[in-house]
Amino acid sequence: MAKKLQGVFAVLVTPFTKDDKVDEKTLRKHIRNLIDKGHVPGVIPTGSTGECAALSDTERMLVAHITVNEVDGAIPVVVGTSASATKDAIRFSQYAQKIGADGVLTLPGYYSHPDPREIVGHYKALSQNIDIPIMVYNNPGPSGVDMKPELIAKLAEFDNVKYIKESSGDMTRVAAIQRLCGDKLTVFCGCDALSMEMFLMDAAGWVAPPANLIPRQCNQLFELAYLKKDIKKAKQLYLKLLPLFSLFESSGKYVQITKAGLGMLGTPYGEPRKPLLPPDKALLGEFKKILNDIVK
Repeated sequence: MAKKLQGVFAVLVTPFTKDDKVDEKTLRKHIRNLIDKGHVPGVIPTGSTGECAALSDTERMLVAHITVNEVDGAIPVVVGTSASATKDAIRFSQYAQKIGADGVLTLPGYYSHPDPREIVGHYKALSQNIDIPIMVYNNPGPSGVDMKPELIAKLAEFDNVKYIKESSGDMTRVAAIQRLCGDKLTVFCGCDALSMEMFLMDAAGWVAPPANLIPRQCNQLFELAYLKKDIKKAKQLYLKLLPLFSLFESSGKYVQITKAGLGMLGTPYGEPRKPLLPPDKALLGEFKKILNDIVK
């Protein structure tokens, strides 16, 4: 029986060695820290934050395998399986199922700008070829398409399409999806700077790049806002964390600053894969101040 997915899922960054290979030792240490010290209820390898588009097929499968192996059933693992071609998304998703993942997170085919009919065909084919839950990923930036609630409702008709990571930045989407899909689909927050608002609208989870750095604070925010509905305490914490969330989204440098931040916190994580570069001096200074204000 599939595990119910809920709460904060840290979307993992992928560490590289100095000779640009996947750094297995550092990845395992980071996952262990998130579970043992950060108490995250789930992790997601090979997502956008994991630089999936810059990984070879072999590397993607390696990162997925390392993650599932290190977690060893302690918490759910949802593997990012986005690809430009449907056949590749199916192949990555079938591998995720084979190694014991608890679900997959996947965009519609990116770069090709599929229309609604093509998107339905993409998720239908994916649903027919795996048995584990599918988290649809609506992120108009990298995918080039914005899946509106009416289209999401069509995807929710497929048996194992159970979740959506909603990253459009439009708060009205949460209620619209819930109204059209009912209990068929669970909404996960995909916009850090709208996290509290989405939790108060019963978004039952959060795909959270900042959880790599501040897992306990992210968990606390989810608990206060979603589980306890303690708006006063949740708002107080949210306002403290919001500068970090806003920087992640406004800068577009979430991979770079996450890796830099892990180094600041005592876990050197290497550099992003080129063409991405470490943050420039101005961004790094702003980020360091914000992070220090949170963790001090």
